[in-house]
Amino acid sequence: MGLLIDGQWHDQWYDTASTGGRFVRGDAPFRNWITPDGAAGPSGASGFRAEPGRYHLYVSLACPWANRVLIMRVLKGLESMIGVSVVNPYMGEHGWTFTPGPGVVADPVGQADYLYQVYRRARRDYTGRVTVPVLWDLKRNTIVNNESAEIMRMLNSAFDTVGAKAGDYTPADLLPRIDAINGEIYDAVNNGVYKAGFATTQAVYEQEVRKLFATLDRLEILLGRQRYLLGDRVTEADWRLFTTLIRFDTVYHGHFKCNLKRLVDYPNLWS
Repeated sequence: MGLLIDGQWHDQWYDTASTGGRFVRGDAPFRNWITPDGAAGPSGASGFRAEPGRYHLYVSLACPWANRVLIMRVLKGLESMIGVSVVNPYMGEHGWTFTPGPGVVADPVGQADYLYQVYRRARRDYTGRVTVPVLWDLKRNTIVNNESAEIMRMLNSAFDTVGAKAGDYTPADLLPRIDAINGEIYDAVNNGVYKAGFATTQAVYEQEVRKLFATLDRLEILLGRQRYLLGDRVTEADWRLFTTLIRFDTVYHGHFKCNLKRLVDYPNLWS
């Protein structure tokens, strides 16, 4: 996992020595919003109207953050409106690449060999991590947004007036509760597996892994009383949790040392 510094690629890992052994994920830098009429969203600039065929996604099938965006794209029936390029699942010295392989879908926009070239196409002197998902505007030739939580929100409602499938996964009456549980799950589970797996001191690792499993224990009890996190309706919160859970036993339990229990040991979370 490298980064661009003033537009130049560096194969450089996170500096956990400066953060006391903690993995600290930075904020996504591109924060514009697609809206039904092109008005500015909660952050960023205006001018990104929901239009079929105007936007393109860059994703990795190995990445849970990209996975949840792809799920929302399918739930809302946006496959014909928003194209997708898929990077190679192997991340080496050049970060995400379009090296041919099973499941790889090349970049039709700029014929990039490396995902960092997509970022550099949007901002030649960009400094920061090169991550997926990336939502690209074909009309303005730039990145709209690279924060998966916000892209999910856009896909949930922005295209409703131009042919998206019915369905609201952030209903207004549940939104405060969705935001609250999203925050807890992001900190302790979605990002928690990385904070445990990438910790570089034993004390930090133990703190994060205990918080992770304490949260899974609470969610197991909750789902023993109801089908979904917020009751009888599936919401965005369920899909955000799902993309971590589906990888838990095969990836996080071993590779990330999140091994106090397996997910299969939690019957309600497993089912």
